Amino acid sequence: MSTASCDVRSKGQRLASAKLAALMDLSFELLPSDPLLLILSYLDFKDLFSCSYVCRRLNQLVNHDPLWKRFCQKYWLVSETEKSHEKKSWKCIFRGYYKEYGRYIEHYVTLKYAWDSLKAYLEQRCPRMLTSLKDGVREEDLNRMELQIGCKLPNDYRCSFRIHNGQKLVVPGLLGSMSLSNHYRSEDLLDIDTAAGGFQRRSGLKQCLPLTFCIHTGLSQYMALETLEGRNQHEIFYQCPDQMARNPSAIDMFITGTSFSQWFTSYVNKVVSGEYPIIKDQIFRYIHDKECVSRTGDITVSVSTSFLPELSSVHPPHYFFTYRIRIEMSKDALPEKACQLESRYWRITNADGDVEEVQGPGVVGDFPIMRPGKVYEYTSCTTFSTTSGCMEGYYTFHRLYKVNEVFKVTIPRFHMVCPSFKVSVARTDTDHGENIFEDEDSTDTDDHEEVHRIINIPAPAGRCPRHTM
Repeated sequence: MSTASCDVRSKGQRLASAKLAALMDLSFELLPSDPLLLILSYLDFKDLFSCSYVCRRLNQLVNHDPLWKRFCQKYWLVSETEKSHEKKSWKCIFRGYYKEYGRYIEHYVTLKYAWDSLKAYLEQRCPRMLTSLKDGVREEDLNRMELQIGCKLPNDYRCSFRIHNGQKLVVPGLLGSMSLSNHYRSEDLLDIDTAAGGFQRRSGLKQCLPLTFCIHTGLSQYMALETLEGRNQHEIFYQCPDQMARNPSAIDMFITGTSFSQWFTSYVNKVVSGEYPIIKDQIFRYIHDKECVSRTGDITVSVSTSFLPELSSVHPPHYFFTYRIRIEMSKDALPEKACQLESRYWRITNADGDVEEVQGPGVVGDFPIMRPGKVYEYTSCTTFSTTSGCMEGYYTFHRLYKVNEVFKVTIPRFHMVCPSFKVSVARTDTDHGENIFEDEDSTDTDDHEEVHRIINIPAPAGRCPRHTM
């Protein structure tokens, strides 16, 4: 084919393309706006921006303000009320948020919703805690933190701290409390400066950033910023030194989350759902199994449990649990049904099927009197040499007005399970496979006092005084 023929063909293709483009432009001009806007409403914001470069008509249509309302609500949780205060179009609001938080668009709505839900819940039940929250930080503050620690922060962590920069170091802490007669723990959510100051470079905790801190025990939950020493990147955990290892860098870990978003939102869900109770203006990290309730006559017994990592260890195997028992007499009970607790009986079974029975007078040194509508609650603890176990039993009561009338009230079976954990890769060659602590089975420690008594002297990590009663 000659060069002249090629030129003619090329020119024809250009003319055809120009005519087609003109025809498309004409067709868009002829189409009514409503069906086009309906089609555009199915596109995401990135596609809308792309459409604005196609032709003049589409550019005009994608500026239709109601199209951007959905994105403002979907990605930034902007309400009609907030929009009226902004006095801007939906598109301007979207662009403003995107400029400020665009890198966090995958995380912002999840974390903002969690923060808003938590604050709304606390405002009704313990508003004092809200005063400890700090305002969010700027991008440059987070960039400075990364330079200081020499590690990149995950975007979900950065996003959360753009919303709130943790809290002041106060008691009670936002991340929950736990109390026994000789042990108290309350975890604060650290701000970025305090977290950066606690960043770990030592063997066993390399490249780990503290997320929480308890001023009474020194306990922290850490996030691994890199995959090192057997940890996955962004995994969140409680450290647990291996007490049997010769190498001090041998640190096991009780896993509490796989990412910052998962860790924070799961905690918030347990708070706002009421799964974690609020007692005396503090969030207590007890988990209540709704099926773990028993009723004997007019008396109902329910149990909540919690695992305490700071008093537990993997090596040697020593898993510490606390439980909170609620005893309630029905408001409809007759006055002559009033009674007093005399004694308790426990049947304690570990994961190996070994059974221990404990019997003793009263509970936590008390002999509560139950009358119609009365509620009595107390906290105690137990330990296992296995990663799980269960307890069940009964209380013996006598009637106040008929002392000889004695009856038993069932305590429902409740299970306690240690969270998943990882064994340190720095463990020595010492054989830890043998169970040299066979005699350390579960033991009821019912002589602890009520949950609200607080003493600021922590028990030694990994151990708690044992009381067999």
